[in-house]
Amino acid sequence: MAVFYVLVWGFAALCGLSAVYGLVWAVRNGQVRDFARGAASIFDDDEPIGEMTDHFPGERGGDHGDR
Repeated sequence: MAVFYVLVWGFAALCGLSAVYGLVWAVRNGQVRDFARGAASIFDDDEPIGEMTDHFPGERGGDHGDR
C-alpha cells in the first residue's frame, strides 16, 4: 500500500512541477506580456471590438437584452 501512496504523491509532484515549469517558460518567452492584444486579435475590421454582430438563427440583429 505504501508503494501506491509513493506513486500517487510522485505523480502529483510531477504534475505540479510541470505546471510551474510551463508557467516559467511562458513568462520568459513573453506569452503573458499583453493579454489585451491577444484578446482583441480574434476581431477583424468587419466586427469592431465591443459591437455584437453575430446572431442566432431565427433572430434578427439588434439588442439581445430583451430576453
